[in-house]
Amino acid sequence: MKKRLLICITAAFIAASLTACGKTAENTDVTEDTQTADEAPEAEESAHKPVTELPQLEGVQKGDTIATIHTNKGDIKVWFFPEYAPKAVENFVTHAKEGYYDNVTFHRVIKDFMIQGGDPDGTGMGGESIWGAEFENEVSYNLRNFRGALCMANAGPDTNGSQFYIVQNSDIGDSFKQTLADMDKSEKIGDGSLTAGDIFTDEVIAEYTNNGGYPSLDMEYTVFGQVYEGMDVVDAIASVETDSNDKPIEDVVITGIDVGTY
Repeated sequence: MKKRLLICITAAFIAASLTACGKTAENTDVTEDTQTADEAPEAEESAHKPVTELPQLEGVQKGDTIATIHTNKGDIKVWFFPEYAPKAVENFVTHAKEGYYDNVTFHRVIKDFMIQGGDPDGTGMGGESIWGAEFENEVSYNLRNFRGALCMANAGPDTNGSQFYIVQNSDIGDSFKQTLADMDKSEKIGDGSLTAGDIFTDEVIAEYTNNGGYPSLDMEYTVFGQVYEGMDVVDAIASVETDSNDKPIEDVVITGIDVGTY
């Protein structure tokens, strides 16, 4: 797997990438195993729709479904985006209510990248959806891999099961910040139906620049929630000692998940 973060205007149109620069990570893929796959048609179709709203930046609202992920390092609180990722939200919430994630570990942790869990086997090779089969990606430029994003991990497009990750990276790097600052927003991307400005709006650029995240994962993985409290816990988990496979030396355990309404 590539070790550099490829800085792209859009993951769906790799050929239109601006440059390869920014932060380094041990592995910029968030997979359930080491398989790769071609771009899914659903992701390509969604890539033709510009940003119209950014609910992650609006914050949790009264009436939103929320979940508190209890871990042996502390609590992480998230809210969900069922209007954009209904299957991913239903899958996670149902698993959480049924105790599927109880005593499951964060089996893969990479500082300045993300923390990954949701595999009952703790190997990164296990877990399944509530339907007993893989389900499709639900991607949109309205939901991004900002710091604190809750996303589905998979083994390639449309292979979602039970595993998920939380983006932890707090700094996209000076090179990418400069690239965003110098961007020609009128530049046509891919088939020409979108411009760079349609994808990287001022709000998106500001969020990635000021608060971090992992832009190269956009449109590759389903974003279905966002942390609103407990990023200090996410940071603490990301900082634990790991082995050569990015597995924590001492288990980081999800002791339970409570689902409710904000």
